[in-house]
Amino acid sequence: MKKFLIVGLGNIGEKYTNTRHNIGFKILDALAQKEELTFETQKLGDLTTYKLKGRTFILLKPSTYMNLSGKAVQYWLTKEKIPLENLLVITDDLNLPFGNIRVKTKGSDGGHNGLKDIQNTLQSTKYNRFRFGISDEFSKGRQVDYVLGEWTDEENKKLTERLEKSVALIKSFGLAGINNTMNTFNGK
Repeated sequence: MKKFLIVGLGNIGEKYTNTRHNIGFKILDALAQKEELTFETQKLGDLTTYKLKGRTFILLKPSTYMNLSGKAVQYWLTKEKIPLENLLVITDDLNLPFGNIRVKTKGSDGGHNGLKDIQNTLQSTKYNRFRFGISDEFSKGRQVDYVLGEWTDEENKKLTERLEKSVALIKSFGLAGINNTMNTFNGK
């Protein structure tokens, strides 16, 4: 049975729940809700397992805070004996318009501290990442407030459809592979 580690990046705690920076958690929560899965607190994060057509998806929401995500990712990759090519990290991206999706097999951290820590911990930039656009509509010097701010009413209206597409992307990653997933979802 093929195993995949799907990591949604975010920060723990009630005050971060509906922030743009927590889109990774929100996407995994959407998949869990759709498939009636329950997360359980385990070492370095909240986990649940989803089985689909002979594949096992281990969904992880690290409890290490965003900037220390690498420790949780490495621990669960090692514990579950999951190869690096079966890792998908979900993160917010200021450089993409709201709701736009970009899947890549490698790349820089793009200034994202969660990705920076994962790369430093894994000693590799060659892992799959799913970037969810949150746009960059903030005033100069207000980036932190924007990223840690809550979704606007307008964004919340569009988020339902975007979350459904994100859930479909995760399933595609496990069933159709990274290249087909990039062709199907990038820019959509």
